[in-house]
Amino acid sequence: MKQLSNLKVGEIGVVSRFTDETVSTKLMEMGCLPGELIRVVKIAPLGDPMAIIVSGYELSLRKEEASCVWVHENPNPELVRLN
Repeated sequence: MKQLSNLKVGEIGVVSRFTDETVSTKLMEMGCLPGELIRVVKIAPLGDPMAIIVSGYELSLRKEEASCVWVHENPNPELVRLN
């Protein structure tokens, strides 16, 4: 398991848990729930912000926010259906 902020472009993870209640509430309201697949699609040149695909749409997160999200890496390939 690792922080979302440590994934590289193209890597996929499954949301496991959050470490900040304020950030978790904000992200869960936008569909970033435990068990959801996330794919990193872009990272700004200086590493902040990063763009992810979750729940069928693209979302931009600051590195500080992404570091509050813990993901399981390399999910079961049968689960990966992201565009």
